[in-house]
Amino acid sequence: MLRKDAPKTILDMATGTGDFAIEALKLNPDRIIGVDISEGMLSYGREKLIRKNLSQKIELRKGDSENLDFPDNTFDALTVGFGVRNFENLEKGLSGMLRVLKPGGRAVILEFSKPRVFPVKQIYFFYFRYITPLVGRIFSKDQRAYSYLNESVEAFPDGKDFIRILEKVGYRECTLHPLSFGIATIYQAIK
Repeated sequence: MLRKDAPKTILDMATGTGDFAIEALKLNPDRIIGVDISEGMLSYGREKLIRKNLSQKIELRKGDSENLDFPDNTFDALTVGFGVRNFENLEKGLSGMLRVLKPGGRAVILEFSKPRVFPVKQIYFFYFRYITPLVGRIFSKDQRAYSYLNESVEAFPDGKDFIRILEKVGYRECTLHPLSFGIATIYQAIK
């Protein structure tokens, strides 16, 4: 979705270990900066970048969307993969990202959403409410993390509700593209 824009500077918010930032190298940008609040995730990501010899193209920094340490109008494009539902204050986070996006720059956000089509909706919610926490109890010491995934997805204002929030904070030309019967959605917006 960003290929036609040929962005030279890309910000990847909630970058985690940098997987989306690495994928964005296919767009041939001059520079990608990934930002995340988890130093543990970033440390693992930095090691990965060193192993793959990508440290000269991608930089990973600690930070959050509400207090980005970049000047206004810095980035040609912005990506977020499965991270906005975890923002402490969604509107402030989206506004912070908008501030650092250049005029005409594009934000592409991939996020879980709630399917609305029978029987996908019923299967999806059964799986997330019962199977995922069960798997978490069996294979993980952190049962709460598996329950949190379902809770955060259910609480997130997806679809047209998320589009309204994007428009409210100042994005324009906002679109949504449901994937996998609505299990995830790609949102695009322009500054």
